[in-house]
Amino acid sequence: MREYAIAAIPADGIGPEVISAGTKVLQSLEKRLGDVRFSFQNFEWGSNYYKQHGVMMPADGLKQLERFDAIYFGAVGAPDVPDHITLWGLRLQICQGFDQYANVRPTRILPGITPPLRNCGPGDLDWVIVRENSEGEYSGHGGRAHKGLPEEVGTEVAIFTRIGVTRIMRYAFALAQARPRKLLTVVTKSNAQRHGMVMWDEIAAEVAEEFPDVRWDKMLVDAMTVRMTLNPGSIDTVVATNLHADILSDLAGALAGSLGVAPTANINPERRFPSMFEPIHGSAFDIAGKGIANPVATFWTAAQMLEHLGEKEAAACLMRAVERVTGAGVLTLDVGGTATTQEVTEAVIDAINTSNV
Repeated sequence: MREYAIAAIPADGIGPEVISAGTKVLQSLEKRLGDVRFSFQNFEWGSNYYKQHGVMMPADGLKQLERFDAIYFGAVGAPDVPDHITLWGLRLQICQGFDQYANVRPTRILPGITPPLRNCGPGDLDWVIVRENSEGEYSGHGGRAHKGLPEEVGTEVAIFTRIGVTRIMRYAFALAQARPRKLLTVVTKSNAQRHGMVMWDEIAAEVAEEFPDVRWDKMLVDAMTVRMTLNPGSIDTVVATNLHADILSDLAGALAGSLGVAPTANINPERRFPSMFEPIHGSAFDIAGKGIANPVATFWTAAQMLEHLGEKEAAACLMRAVERVTGAGVLTLDVGGTATTQEVTEAVIDAINTSNV
């Protein structure tokens, strides 16, 4: 019996709803497979915790999470708490504290979902976007001076280090090498950002020499948005900075039909610390508590978590169940259906229980 300790942090908005759905699906998978077991511990951190304690999580939060095999994260953000407090107080604190420098966001069109791009269906869009997740534009360096005065200044310093850029390039090239097309696009903005991004380009070329079987090209980030919408079949694996990939991966999720089907993994490749897995959609307070949140992104995120834990067949079984359900038209409102969160969850559990593992 292989046992895994999972720290569940539902956090804000629809986070508790989708993490509850994901936990139920993983428990059904556990029963179906018989040789794997998940032990969940919930951590009630987030905006409500902040309102009570003045912090998003306790001072020893990272210490509490260290012993877990993985972290299953819902969403962070609340309308009555500033976004920079919720993000830096919880999600980014975990990502940076555990050196989860590779943010991996797969995108493809699932069966039964009609994407917004015409003449584009399942098989025509199959990407993985690798986001540098520890520095760049989200390094957290900068400040404000003369606050409130006409001459007020705010600085936001993007930091690119040779070690940070090299390791994310190696990760992206290795991922592209493992995929059938062996194709990588390096996103840049070195025409306007002439220091850090020029170094980004130079290191990409250096690392490319270590992977002679990987074809790669370079694309300015603004041109990349055009390519994603007009020529999606020309893209396979993508690597971009913290900010650029954050934006491009949201676009990718929309092009696949909805952010409600978009997963992400925050990976510490060296496994010195637990990695964290979360749906991309955010807290979505406008639909929280209505029972209509799309749990598919959370299920796909769970499949990423299973792959990271080495449970590849369990991950494949889960994704087959998800695709059977979406293909049968059991869809939530955001992707053109009428099903509730609970109905999609129950359908996926049923598909797991009736699958030929």
